Amino acid sequence: MSQLNGAYYGPAIPPQKSYNRPGRGGGLGCCCGCLFSCIFSLIFKVIFTLIIIVAIAVFIFWLIVRPNMVKFHVTDATLTEFNYSNNTLHYDLALNITVRNPNKRLGIYYDFIEARALFHDARFNSQYPNPFYQGHKTTNVLNPVFKGNQVMALDADQSAELSKENSTGLYEIDVKMYLRVRFKLGAFKTKTLKPKVSCDLRVPFKGTATAFQTTKCDWDR
Repeated sequence: MSQLNGAYYGPAIPPQKSYNRPGRGGGLGCCCGCLFSCIFSLIFKVIFTLIIIVAIAVFIFWLIVRPNMVKFHVTDATLTEFNYSNNTLHYDLALNITVRNPNKRLGIYYDFIEARALFHDARFNSQYPNPFYQGHKTTNVLNPVFKGNQVMALDADQSAELSKENSTGLYEIDVKMYLRVRFKLGAFKTKTLKPKVSCDLRVPFKGTATAFQTTKCDWDR
């Protein structure tokens, strides 16, 4: 009995261990975050590398080809009729347009050409020169002739401009060209492009003292 009430002097009983299981979401979230970061980094590196490769290729292409803009000039314009009456414009306009390809290695296919003649934004005729191929460093000449009559209603501003130009014998006529072209480099041909060219002309009526001045055309954007 005394043994049961006495103190216990044996070895200490170790405390019970507690086991904490890690939550399932924490580790998985960390792994997902690392995965997304790696994928994003890889995509960025691939895109950056492609941009560098394309930039180098374009630069090398430019060094080899040295492309230059094709030049359009209207070298002569003859206006023998330009009369407006009863809402009808009677006209006869002949043009010489030079097309210069200054490139050493690029040829050009002109698959389609539409030349529109306009008087203060009012179109009165269109001509379609024949398609042609233009070789390296060559000049071709287009000779569109706009002749006929066109029913058209001029507004007050256009009528006032026509009256003023009738008195001076110098007419502001715009010619816009709509093109479909392909460039050729060796055996390689580009896809069809559709540039536009604008020629802002001041054309003297035939027989007046004023001579036509060669006019450079601009590429429309």
